[in-house]
Amino acid sequence: MLKPRTFLIFVLALLLIAGLWWARTHVAFDWHNLRLQLRTVRWSFVLAGCAVIYLSMTFRAWRWQLLLGSEGRNSSGAKLVAAQFAGFTAVALFGRVADLTRPYLLARRTQTSVATQLAVYSLERAYDLAAAAILFSTTLLFMPRTVPHHEYYVRAGVVAMAGTLFLVGFALAVRFTGMQLASMARGVFRIVSQEFANGVAVKLLDFRQGMLALSSAMQLFAALLWSLAIWALIAAAYFLTARAFVNTAQLAGFTIASTMLLMATSMGGSLFQLPIVGWFTQTGVLAVALHKFFDVPLEVATAAGALMLLTTTLSVVPAGVMAARIEGVSLRTAAQAGEAAAEVS
Repeated sequence: MLKPRTFLIFVLALLLIAGLWWARTHVAFDWHNLRLQLRTVRWSFVLAGCAVIYLSMTFRAWRWQLLLGSEGRNSSGAKLVAAQFAGFTAVALFGRVADLTRPYLLARRTQTSVATQLAVYSLERAYDLAAAAILFSTTLLFMPRTVPHHEYYVRAGVVAMAGTLFLVGFALAVRFTGMQLASMARGVFRIVSQEFANGVAVKLLDFRQGMLALSSAMQLFAALLWSLAIWALIAAAYFLTARAFVNTAQLAGFTIASTMLLMATSMGGSLFQLPIVGWFTQTGVLAVALHKFFDVPLEVATAAGALMLLTTTLSVVPAGVMAARIEGVSLRTAAQAGEAAAEVS
């Protein structure tokens, strides 16, 4: 019998194939125009986008060292860079299920427990969401009314601002009443399943443990600054890749605000990334957003979506494979070990 996860991937792959077949027969797509657009891409912009993604990975290593608190005093951010690349490469190749590769590799590198690294991972996710929400809300809420599709920007800005305030409130609640919230979560989610309820409670406690590792307001603020820098670099990668299409007016004049709206859409599409299949779904999400929100021709939108996936996600694979060799592990083995270690923790 197939495992539930394997069965889900199989079903979604079939749906993707069916969707591609339907699009092939029902959607007008000019392949000749697509080839022409790719020939005129300014590849120096794409390479610059890859470079800033590599820089963001380095920033992630330094932020991780900061989030380790006292545990990180014996490790420098430079020692954690390889594990960051290897971990994100595992996600690019094997999907979101490999997200715990980084905590496992970082535990090996720093000679700390996986539970400690999972606490940092939970805190890192919260900082990522907070930083992205701050950038989205501050950029999108103050857009001039003359901008096309102004209502999309305002709506996204309001949602991002609400998300920022919610995250701040949630973080404070977990920091000061984490044990009570975990116990409450066990009771509320027990109606779904005991395993699910325990999982939610453990994640809350992991997040609280990560918060406790940061003993001063200065450390909290410094981690936020690192997070804002990381997401500014990610935004720059999207922006540079869009601007690489110099013969398409909608992309050649792409703005920072448009980049933020596109990033918000992309984040939603990457939440359930599957092995290989996720490359096509993510490209599709970006292509639809570019076509619908910014009136980019479908062929160009598809090419831009594919290049954005290459720049922001797949560009780390070569470095990640080399990093896995440096760490002396197989990416697939590390992904499985990370998931197993998380379950034990």
